[in-house]
Amino acid sequence: MISCIEFIPAYSELFKFLEQKGGKQAVITFWEHLSDSFLNNLRDLAAKKGLAGCFEYWSHSLSEEAADFKMTLDEENNIFTIEMRKCPSKGRLMEAKHLKPYHAYCEHCDLLYRRVLEPLGFEYNIDLSDCENAACKLVIKAKK
Repeated sequence: MISCIEFIPAYSELFKFLEQKGGKQAVITFWEHLSDSFLNNLRDLAAKKGLAGCFEYWSHSLSEEAADFKMTLDEENNIFTIEMRKCPSKGRLMEAKHLKPYHAYCEHCDLLYRRVLEPLGFEYNIDLSDCENAACKLVIKAKK
């Protein structure tokens, strides 16, 4: 079986192609479509279980990707955090000698998941300032 991370270079190249053909808005439109069409499992878990649903969703997906991360669910303070120490997607792209990663590759995580969680009433904050080291931090807060 092919691992999901095998497709990462193709995603990056697709994002570059879309931007070349239709500008950054074409990439954003594609990401919006992905979020709306394929993240129903996150949407359903978060709607049903709140932050625990977010924890459940990312526990599965990040483990499947073999990411180096730390997740924290603080139910007392209504905060869920992911500290991505080594993103397998961005890391794989940075290690590839035959291609240059899409310049805004990490922004897809912001758009895809924000688009799902904010309409459910969650506060969504992501720090992408360390993407060049394949690291980021996501903080999701539940409404009180």
